[in-house]
Amino acid sequence: MMAFGLLIIRLVIGLLFIGHGAQKLFGWFGGYGLKGTGGWFDSIGMKPGVTMALFAGLAELVGGILFALGFLTPLAGIIIAGTMLIAIFKVHGPNGLWATANGYEYNLTILVVAIGIALTGPGKYALDTILF
Repeated sequence: MMAFGLLIIRLVIGLLFIGHGAQKLFGWFGGYGLKGTGGWFDSIGMKPGVTMALFAGLAELVGGILFALGFLTPLAGIIIAGTMLIAIFKVHGPNGLWATANGYEYNLTILVVAIGIALTGPGKYALDTILF
């Protein structure tokens, strides 16, 4: 049952991150694409905005794919955790902990899950287990 639980965690977090990356990169799922996201990044001091949006979108997309597949899981966890650290420090941190005030509660939860899976391993149903 533990292997199935780890699979569920990896799939949900990984697929959500794929979606977030697609929002930034392609404007899918209600996102603003590179230009729109880049403009917002510029407005919060992350310059050049479009380049930073490209890096963020690629990190989320690639990190999500790797995490969902359980492939290079420690790297995937680091990519996702790094993305969440930036979100905490650049966007949500000043608002306090709770998500109700646009705080970093959600980002911290994702960060901890990503690091936890990176440290414990992806479980039986993962490419890392099959290939390595």
